[in-house]
Amino acid sequence: MSFNTLSYVHGAATQPLFGWTIGQCLDHAIERFGERPALVVRSQAIRWSYAKLGERVDALAAGLVACGLQPGDRIGIWSLNRSEWVLAQFATAKAGLILVNINPAYRAAELEYALNKSGCRALITATAFKSSDYLGLLETVAPELRRSAPGALQAARLPALRSVILLPPVDPTLGVENADARGTLAFDAVCAMGGAAERARLDELAATLQFDDGINIQFTSGTTGAPKGATLTHHNIVNNGYFIGEAMRLSEQDRLCIPVPLYHCFGMVLGNMACVTHGAAMIFPGEGFDPLLTLQTVAEERCTGLHGVPTMFIAELEHPEFRSFDLSSLRTGIMAGSPCPIEVMRRVMESMHLRDITIAYGMTETSPVSFQTTPDDPVERRVSTVGRIHPHLEVKLVDGAGHIVTRGTPGELCTRGYSVMLGYWDDKERTAEVIDSARWMHTGDLATIDEEGYCAIVGRLKDMVIRGGENIYPREVEEFLYTHPAIQDVQVFGVPDRRMGEALCAWVRLRPGEALTETELAAFCRGRIAHYKIPSHIRFVDAFPMTVTGKVQKYRMRQAMALELG
Repeated sequence: MSFNTLSYVHGAATQPLFGWTIGQCLDHAIERFGERPALVVRSQAIRWSYAKLGERVDALAAGLVACGLQPGDRIGIWSLNRSEWVLAQFATAKAGLILVNINPAYRAAELEYALNKSGCRALITATAFKSSDYLGLLETVAPELRRSAPGALQAARLPALRSVILLPPVDPTLGVENADARGTLAFDAVCAMGGAAERARLDELAATLQFDDGINIQFTSGTTGAPKGATLTHHNIVNNGYFIGEAMRLSEQDRLCIPVPLYHCFGMVLGNMACVTHGAAMIFPGEGFDPLLTLQTVAEERCTGLHGVPTMFIAELEHPEFRSFDLSSLRTGIMAGSPCPIEVMRRVMESMHLRDITIAYGMTETSPVSFQTTPDDPVERRVSTVGRIHPHLEVKLVDGAGHIVTRGTPGELCTRGYSVMLGYWDDKERTAEVIDSARWMHTGDLATIDEEGYCAIVGRLKDMVIRGGENIYPREVEEFLYTHPAIQDVQVFGVPDRRMGEALCAWVRLRPGEALTETELAAFCRGRIAHYKIPSHIRFVDAFPMTVTGKVQKYRMRQAMALELG
């Protein structure tokens, strides 16, 4: 067998990996781009240059040292997108602390689990957002907070936690009364705590911190059990951010609109680190995603780039006021996070001027990106694949026995290289389930690689539907259904079936004003796709169950259909 017929690719590169910590990466950006715009947060009326951002980061880092936090200590952040999140990302790295990203959608039990699993000594938290009362939820887990001295919390259910640092409300009229009486430290006060001794300590740390140190814990969704804390290093994040920006052709002239969440790799790596490694400006429309706010931000800030998951781009394209915004400044960006429908990709390139938009594929455990398209790729490749392997990485596709499959044959995607996480925090058993003895990260995703090295994701191992012995990849059926002019969005998945083992089900969202019946859609499929790929069950819905990051939760759809079908 010829070597080139195997589904194995390696990202050969002339650009070497950077041996920087995140702090050194920021310092390098400040040195090169000091007076250029670094951070714009419209909801907080903030516009900082790289030099100003550096000053704020150093102040927070010194304040965290003054709080008694030591290198290797874990500090959680529980907040949506705002300037303090960006400061925490870089300040904790400079202080040698491990930042623990806590999902803003978490409730008390999930918060308790994340804080205890990671052993957080401190927590930076927002007070509230919409219906989420973060401080109230925290107090249900740690009622001792109200009567403790700031920085001296002793909570029975959160034994490691000592300090709670409270973010100011984005809207000053929603202030929290007597914050210190609740046993919390004010974020701005912490930023003012560091003196000469703490600054000197940061200088000492800069010379001792290693780029292979774990610096970030990101909890997975936990849809198949308790969440797992993927532990990433400086090396993971700095280099992945750099090569992501290279694929986008970022420069200091770019202004990237980041409506995706910071607690996720999409915001903090594909957004922040891609920008900082290239001197581009980070532009945040608001705390949470809002399609109108995003469109306004792109138009008024003259953004050159825009990130989003497919559902975000669909919401922007379908907004009633879409055509009233001048989006001609746009050039690049990333669509990722879930499979990108080909028809949506075409509309984004044509209607939003995102001619150089890229598709990226990866997972939290690989920092996250392994494959990405580039503006040089033919349009057909950019709308139908996730591009080619990133520099310095290896990927192989394997069958159920662990053998590499031939090109064009579906197999499980495995990644190896600088991007692979250290492991799941304090969980050797579950780490060993996904990282084998040769350091291959088994993703659970099914993919194909063609003769030119382009990768197409065909589904998840657990999502593949086996109907009467036939393997069906839901992604393939979804792409076909997107070609129906009345369909805005669609999700295909398997449900239990007594006769066939599994049956195919499609949940369909129609475009506004369109009408379609199950019979009509089945007729549209007949003769165009194989009979066994035509969904047996079709449901028209207004929305899909989703995570806060915009990922569709197919397992909840399966549960709902299993209940309905008995």
